[in-house]
Amino acid sequence: MNDPERRVRDRLLAAHAGPLAATIERADAVAASWDGPATRREQVVEPLRAVLERAGLLERYPPMLVDAAEVLCSTLPASPVAAPPYVTVTSRGPVLRATLSEGRLVVRIDVFAVERDPVRYVRRGRRPADVLHVERR
Repeated sequence: MNDPERRVRDRLLAAHAGPLAATIERADAVAASWDGPATRREQVVEPLRAVLERAGLLERYPPMLVDAAEVLCSTLPASPVAAPPYVTVTSRGPVLRATLSEGRLVVRIDVFAVERDPVRYVRRGRRPADVLHVERR
């Protein structure tokens, strides 16, 4: 992770600790509904999206993109919304994306991980610092 990405990550951890912690709690709730410590993709994406939406968390992700752009001394071409292309929920967790003048910014909240052989999904990360990833492309 280079210095700008680290600065973005540090800002998000400091300014958005509440939504990040709440995302982890919702991931715990989803995982608690499984029959064991791992499951299939179908038991991750839609249940996670549903609990994030009910908790109002999807609406709390776009301000994270605004803050990230500010740290990078950039602006977003439009106000981000809690829907694609800005916010999506994947099998690993929420992904926030923005196109900036200097490239693409991707913020991932990886509350689940994919294990191979056999393919299965497991809970990962118990603290915001464990699940937050920032990348510029």
